[in-house]
Amino acid sequence: QVQLVESGGGLVQAGGSLRLSCVASGRTFSITSMGWYRQAPGKQREMVATISRGGSTNYADSVKGRFTVSGVNAKNTVSLQMNSLKPEDTAVYYCNAEEILPFWGQGTQVTVSS
Repeated sequence: QVQLVESGGGLVQAGGSLRLSCVASGRTFSITSMGWYRQAPGKQREMVATISRGGSTNYADSVKGRFTVSGVNAKNTVSLQMNSLKPEDTAVYYCNAEEILPFWGQGTQVTVSS
C-alpha cells in the first residue's frame, strides 16, 4: 500500500500561480512514477503531468509551458508548479503514484477566478 498526502491548492485569480505538493509513504520503494491528475465538474479525470523515477516527464497539451512537475526523489515527493493559471484549470487535483497498482490522494481543490 502507498499513502499519498497532498497540500497546496486554493483560490487564485487568472494569471496567478499555485504550487501543489504530495508526499508518499508506505511501499514507496516500488513506485515507478508519480504525477497529478485533475477532474472538473461533469468531466472525466485527466492526466495533467507525470514524472518517472528516471526523471522523464509527460504533460497534457493544455498545460505545457505553464506547469512544471518535479520530484520522485529519495523523499518520495512530487510537486506541481502551476503558473499563468486559467479559469479552465479549475478542478480537483489528485496526486497519483504508480506501483503494481495506481494509488491516489484525497484530492485538493484548485479554483481560478476570471
